[in-house]
Amino acid sequence: MGFGGQLRAWRKAAGRRRGRVVTQEEVARAILKSERWYRDLERGATARRLDREQCDNLADLLQLDRDEHHALLLYNQLNTADPDAGGDSRVRSALRLLVDKQMPDPTYLCDAKWNILAYNQAMAEWWPWVMEPGANLMRWALTSQEARVQYHDWHQHVAAYVRMLKYALAGHGDDPELLGLIGDVCKDADVARIWEGDAGHSVNRDGHVFKMSLPALGWETVDVVSHVLYPASLPDCRLVVITWWSDEGDTETDPLGGARNAWVENANPEMPTSTSAESLDDASRRRIANSLTKRPSVVTTEEAAALAGDDGVDLPVLSGMIGPDTRLTLSPSTHSVIWAVRDADGQWGISEVDAYTVIVRVPQAAINKDARKEMMLLTRTVLPAEPKEAVDRIQQLVPQLKQRIQLLEAIRRDLWEADNTLPYVWDPTDEL
Repeated sequence: MGFGGQLRAWRKAAGRRRGRVVTQEEVARAILKSERWYRDLERGATARRLDREQCDNLADLLQLDRDEHHALLLYNQLNTADPDAGGDSRVRSALRLLVDKQMPDPTYLCDAKWNILAYNQAMAEWWPWVMEPGANLMRWALTSQEARVQYHDWHQHVAAYVRMLKYALAGHGDDPELLGLIGDVCKDADVARIWEGDAGHSVNRDGHVFKMSLPALGWETVDVVSHVLYPASLPDCRLVVITWWSDEGDTETDPLGGARNAWVENANPEMPTSTSAESLDDASRRRIANSLTKRPSVVTTEEAAALAGDDGVDLPVLSGMIGPDTRLTLSPSTHSVIWAVRDADGQWGISEVDAYTVIVRVPQAAINKDARKEMMLLTRTVLPAEPKEAVDRIQQLVPQLKQRIQLLEAIRRDLWEADNTLPYVWDPTDEL
């Protein structure tokens, strides 16, 4: 049939729907062309293509549905991404359900500019930055000190992300949000240097295997693989699933030789809680089960706080340190924190995370006088509930932590003595 024949078929179908003939002259006016020009297009006598605005006007006139509109764009070698599809609440809900169903593997959904749209419980536990308002993968990976520490060979990761940004720029060079994102990440001198020196382009990081050290896993080195999928309803978005990597094909153990996804049972190896299923009441067990199967949304922060139960404790200082559109509520009975973030639709997305996740996320709170009370509540929550067990655990931890601080201080002194241009500020608290 060809493009010309398809245009004739669409025009005739539109006439049947409208109950009148849709003429070639009418179509020509809609795309700001002469009747002769359009007649040649239908006859296949010209190879000229329509631009996006002409395709959109034609789709309106001929009452094309979404798939037909996409076919029209493809005939004219144009991008089929639907910028309005993301606003469909049904699409968003279905994809959020799919993200949640990937448990216990960390999974997230981001848009074409790497803004985080949805994530599951595991993602929140491993990388709490996704819960912050305006979370963006590129900004985190390329500009945060946290990413530099967690990624092994950070500069190689920068090169991979820069190539992805350049690929996006090739197709959307006039997008102000994309240009703003590139401008922001290139303010970092290391990123700017790699941007100038790397001419490569890359679509995504599907199948990339890389090493990371994560606080949620006690800073153990883990090998993970990134799987990138493109939802048909939102082709410009990416659904990314992170799994353990094993070069022996063993799905039962992780690269460290332990049980696969064992972190789900104990997200903090250094400071395990004494909570067990037997020690919780039915309501608490239901809340934990709910947190592991879906990420609900509520209308108000009061509803979010209520999910922490009757013993919930508001954490306003820590909430403010994370961001203005965040509310944290401690649930002492489940040793968890209800982490609420205002989503783009105005609702509050809910994640339930281990209390230790919040401690790791805001380490600067430990020296903030206003946050001290809230940090003490969180720290007490991750210790065993029984006072004697808690004291025993503290007595085990304190010497270990002191030794670790002394090792870090010794390394800092050695580095400074080798190069005294490095920053070094002595503090009496360094010597424990």
